Amino acid sequence: MQQEVIIRFSADQEVVEPLGAHEALLAPDVARRWLDEQFIANECEPLRASGKVLTADKLLSLAVTVGPQRFADDAAFRHGYALAAISAMGKSVLRIDIETSHIAY
Repeated sequence: MQQEVIIRFSADQEVVEPLGAHEALLAPDVARRWLDEQFIANECEPLRASGKVLTADKLLSLAVTVGPQRFADDAAFRHGYALAAISAMGKSVLRIDIETSHIAY
């Protein structure tokens, strides 16, 4: 089964991180913990005025905060993000569109 995360920053800037078909996923709580740690370490801002941060919000905010250059330059971060995203969301393919703040499965 195909597993990948596609992050679209703009019409001409997209990052694709495929995962191996048989790559072991993280337990959902481990994936969410990785996202929590990265959210704090990168000083991300909550997207909602209420301060509640959903997993989808963390994925969007983290990608916005670190930007396309970090994904291009840091293969370990890019892979960790993709693995955590797929594991936390329970979907094999995620399309994260930064321009529209939309995540599709």
